[in-house]
Amino acid sequence: MTKSEVPHFTGTRFVLVKTSHAGNVGAAARALKVMGFDHPGALVLVQPRWPDVLQREEALALASGATDVLAHARVVDTLQEALQGVHLAAATAMTPRDFGPPTFAPRALFSDWAPRQLASGLQVAFVFGSERFGLANEDVYRCHACVSIPTAPGYGSLNLAQAVQLLAYDWREALGSFPVQGRTTPEPLADSGQIDGLMQQWQQVLLDSGFLDPASPRKIPQRLHQWLLRSAPSHREVQILRGLARAVLGKMSGRG
Repeated sequence: MTKSEVPHFTGTRFVLVKTSHAGNVGAAARALKVMGFDHPGALVLVQPRWPDVLQREEALALASGATDVLAHARVVDTLQEALQGVHLAAATAMTPRDFGPPTFAPRALFSDWAPRQLASGLQVAFVFGSERFGLANEDVYRCHACVSIPTAPGYGSLNLAQAVQLLAYDWREALGSFPVQGRTTPEPLADSGQIDGLMQQWQQVLLDSGFLDPASPRKIPQRLHQWLLRSAPSHREVQILRGLARAVLGKMSGRG
């Protein structure tokens, strides 16, 4: 699947409640954009500390090219308003609560929610609390589930933007991930004849250098041959090694 073939979902909101740091808002916008959640309304802010947070220098700087996410973000007064039209909402909560919705690890929850969104076009929201205090109980109670990122038992403090990035990644994977960007055409592997030719040159280097004693070869050529077969070199890599062998032989014969 190519990037253009990955469905572009507009049914996901990332809701940040009472954020206090403009930089975190910008970094969260960047996190959403790299995971493909850059549609209008993907980012919703509830009572941010700074009314102009979407235009503040820190937010724009840390958005790092994701200023379109900031431009299309919404700022609302209440979580109730932020969740209008949402069918499934998950609160992010690190602190266990005696009462409230059940808590899941992200992938356990998303394996259930993603097929439902894909099949029915449900609107899904992930709700994040403030940097210092997290979510209030009444905000958690508005959600269908809690999602908790598994962390080391002794220290579970995540930066807000980091938490957004982790959940956005897992949610993207659940919906349909982007392909890994890398080499599209693998180099052709060397065939057995090319490897045999390389081995002949190497054996000559071993003999001329005195490294290999013909009277007691200790299976060194065979071991090198086996190593080559295990490494499965490409045609180009064999050519490089043959060129190296020719250069060494030339030096030893006084031609280099």
